[in-house]
Amino acid sequence: MARPFTGQSSLEAARKARDEACTAAELRIALAVLLPLEAGLTLAQTALVLGRSKNTTCALRTDFCARATGQRPARRGKAELRNRAKSTLQAEAAALDVALAGAAEGAVLVIPGLKEKIEAQLGHSVSLAGVYRMLVRHGWRKMAPDTAHPQGNPQAREDWKKNSAPTWRKCAPDSPGSGPSG
Repeated sequence: MARPFTGQSSLEAARKARDEACTAAELRIALAVLLPLEAGLTLAQTALVLGRSKNTTCALRTDFCARATGQRPARRGKAELRNRAKSTLQAEAAALDVALAGAAEGAVLVIPGLKEKIEAQLGHSVSLAGVYRMLVRHGWRKMAPDTAHPQGNPQAREDWKKNSAPTWRKCAPDSPGSGPSG
């Protein structure tokens, strides 16, 4: 004979979660608790209804009941914090607003200097790749490639170039000396 299902203390929380579920995953978790307790389904039957394995269904039930009774902390929402992220999107946006104050007016961005400003605003270290991904995530992108150094002297660059005529010239295809017989 199988053990009777536990979780009677989480029944009201499961009903509330079922009614407020916005995604299929949230509904599935609430039903993993409700179906055995209210409909009298076995774990195997509940797993079949939910489309998950018995082990997954049992884990969903156990996790929900532990969170509902306060034995585990509540999950963070996606809007609040992303997977393994150290900062919220709002905190990143605020840090970028401060660090990129001059960039909106056309100032040149130097990423290592920007990295230091962002780290100071966020209060933790960020890799260079993380800074580039953060810029993309918040809508910043490189509009055109750099053609010259921003502190360079265009006149000195033109003076330095060779002004002699090229020695090789392309001839018209029908002119003499342009073919293989020559």
